[in-house]
Amino acid sequence: MRPLTSLHLFVACLFAAVASWPSLAGAAADVPDQGNAPDRRIVMTVDDLPWVQLPSVPSAEAIDGHRRLVAAIERAGVPAIGFVNEGKLEHDGRVRPERLAMLRDWLDAGAELGNHSHGHLDLHAVGLSAYQADILLGERQLRPLLERAGREPPRWFRHPYLRAGRSAQDKADLRRFLAGHGYRIAPVTADNTDWIWATAYLRVGESPDLSRREARKLKAKLRGDYVEHMGDKLDYYERQSVALLGYALPQIWLIHANLLNADTYGELIAMMRKRGYRFVGLDEAMRDPAFERSDAYLGPVGPSWLHRWAIGENKPASFFAGEPQTPAWVMRLAEVESE
Repeated sequence: MRPLTSLHLFVACLFAAVASWPSLAGAAADVPDQGNAPDRRIVMTVDDLPWVQLPSVPSAEAIDGHRRLVAAIERAGVPAIGFVNEGKLEHDGRVRPERLAMLRDWLDAGAELGNHSHGHLDLHAVGLSAYQADILLGERQLRPLLERAGREPPRWFRHPYLRAGRSAQDKADLRRFLAGHGYRIAPVTADNTDWIWATAYLRVGESPDLSRREARKLKAKLRGDYVEHMGDKLDYYERQSVALLGYALPQIWLIHANLLNADTYGELIAMMRKRGYRFVGLDEAMRDPAFERSDAYLGPVGPSWLHRWAIGENKPASFFAGEPQTPAWVMRLAEVESE
């Protein structure tokens, strides 16, 4: 008999607790009132291409999950844009051809590609000059790749960590720099903690302390609860939009190129469709006048643009209440102490 580890004991207690819960099978989703349904639109954006764990794992460990994610995106048949960290293409300072091919897979699936910098640097840590240099490093492969594919040059930039500047001057200077190189900022309105769930998912899959059956069962629970949690997040940000703007603006949704999203992408799309969302590209979403608002947020983290606008309007703390939190059991599995 295998000795019981702390993870094993935690999983056993978790399953015992779940067995005592009322069944939720067939329960209706907690969706916003459909009586006078707003025009719900959403943009699917995926960060940290070609794969989150690169370059810290060999290419071979990333390929299977990558192919599953790209196949799911192609099956879904909805607009998507992936944001590339070119540093993930490299090993020992050289671009690996199989990793560059992973980006071609995204293009073949019909997705657009944008710039997420080379090294996924934190603007607040490195300063504007180093950050701008890293953005240009992040297009050395991307621009010729798009040109060879007959695509337009990269048009969208996504801030790593969504950290956009600690001063109004830095923000203005960065916008001018990006515009001068043909970029627009791709904001995020519907933020989430998919990275915590994905970390838990990986830990379960790699754990030597669980049997295959236990791991399969726990991963299935993580997938189901993750999709439900992401729906709750989407509902929350729709309510925030209505409270701040008076209507449901087109949401810009952030997820990452990881195994959990590879295994749930179809379910995520189905969940959004059930809520009445239709899928659009960034160009259409960004025509909404809300995106002309100034980003007045100068704090240390990277919140949703809806919350940046609300902070700029000096909304009270009560305005932000009610955001769904990652469950404690997922945090423990991921060994993450806070969101």
